[in-house]
Amino acid sequence: MSLISNQTKGVFVIGVTPFNDDMSIDVESLDRVIDFYYEKGADGLTVLGMMGEAPKLTQNEALAVARQSIRRSAGKPVVVGVSAPGLAALGELTKSVMDAGAAGVMVAPPSTLKTDEQIIAYYQNVVATVGDDVPLVLQDFPLSTNVTISTKTLGAIIEAHQSIVMLKHEDWPGLQKITELRQAEDSGRRRISILCGNGGVFLPEEMNRGADGAMTGFGFPEMMVDVCRLSAKGDVEKAMDVFEAYLPLVRYEQQPGIGLAVRKYVLASRGAIAHATQRRPGAALNAAAIAEVNAMIARQARKLEQVT
Repeated sequence: MSLISNQTKGVFVIGVTPFNDDMSIDVESLDRVIDFYYEKGADGLTVLGMMGEAPKLTQNEALAVARQSIRRSAGKPVVVGVSAPGLAALGELTKSVMDAGAAGVMVAPPSTLKTDEQIIAYYQNVVATVGDDVPLVLQDFPLSTNVTISTKTLGAIIEAHQSIVMLKHEDWPGLQKITELRQAEDSGRRRISILCGNGGVFLPEEMNRGADGAMTGFGFPEMMVDVCRLSAKGDVEKAMDVFEAYLPLVRYEQQPGIGLAVRKYVLASRGAIAHATQRRPGAALNAAAIAEVNAMIARQARKLEQVT
């Protein structure tokens, strides 16, 4: 299993955790959806993320999902989310998944951090806990964590810790942050890989600002693959045309509370998972929402015929 680095590029899909109707983990669907992501062009996976329902899993289940995902990926890089309230649990899970062949681990700041000094100290403690030989992804997602990390603070963390090789950028608005990070590199700071989240809602603009790819989920991961590929080769207009065909569904999936239900419904309808089940708490789509999603998918297919 290759490790992520500050040169890592492409699309790392945030994997869903499939469940059976009885809320047990659907191990057959987990293999199937991993195959689906790679068939659609993913370069790697990220598991046990927020949209992977990691907080709803036991520690044993989380480790089992990570190990199965790494094994099924057959050498392709898998990043594992290990965020936890305490560093002991974070360190234990990190050691287990790295021993299993993970390409790196992702850590979001806990919501208790309020000052720049606390944020800097937290990541110093994370590196000390997991070891400076473990490649780290810093997840910057203030809309979820309620922790705002300034560009200056990110710079201090990047300069202090060589093992933090990637930023999962999910600030919103955050395009200027990408620009400022790249400008700092032009002035001599070491490079860091930047993969972007937020369901891909700003992906074309993020790529144009200097991002290296996407680390997020969507029911049609091939959209992210195509947008990143076209953007990387400079075909900005075609990338935007492709993105705009999917935009209504991207937007619909951003609704708080039902976004994961939309994603799982789409994946189930495409045969990637057997059930759209979420573990409680988690809302299912009602008939009206299902009709809206189906209509968007049909329209999306018609628009794609015009641009591809």
